[in-house]
Amino acid sequence: MARIRLIPLSIAALALISLSSGLSAHAQFAGSQGTQVHDATALKPPAGARVAIVEFEDMECPDCARANPLLREAAEQYKIPWVRHDFPLSFHPWSFQAAVNARWFDLKSKKIGDDYRDAVFASQSSLTSLNDLRSFSEKFAKDHGIALPFAVDPTGKLTAEVKADYALGQRVGIEHTPTIWVVTNHTNGAPPFVEVVDRTKLYQLIDAALAETRASK
Repeated sequence: MARIRLIPLSIAALALISLSSGLSAHAQFAGSQGTQVHDATALKPPAGARVAIVEFEDMECPDCARANPLLREAAEQYKIPWVRHDFPLSFHPWSFQAAVNARWFDLKSKKIGDDYRDAVFASQSSLTSLNDLRSFSEKFAKDHGIALPFAVDPTGKLTAEVKADYALGQRVGIEHTPTIWVVTNHTNGAPPFVEVVDRTKLYQLIDAALAETRASK
């Protein structure tokens, strides 16, 4: 598990949104070992989905790499969305560029972008520098019939998107990567999200969320 240092990326100056009374119950629901949520705006499924997995990840984080196959398997087995947010930590030298690269591949197709993320996690231990990442990304692109340009983000648009995701994580209250939730479209009764503190219980939490949302229909 990668934890945040006191001096994160340059956008760390963005202030956290104060904890509202309406969200305090949700923060408590996460449990004493979970994230104290300050802004739950991001903790909901995409439109049309009842249940989803939401993750804030750093592509250079070893624990994110360990979690990656489980999350992919769960999303595929349950056929639920897996919403992946970038939260690259400042002490990881190539994670930010990897997130920018992934968004470039997203422009080709979301599947290729997610396949790139999965491939980076699978090869993470062999990537020790930006040069390694560049060579890996070029090969990945070639294997998919794509030419990776020298300047992946000439306008800075993809960089801004990664920074926006990082800022979103700050507003949520992210303290480590990966941070994972099972979220629902619930508006009444039980809190609409629960943090996956123990990943061995991921399937149990998804089962409970699906059951709860069926019962509320």
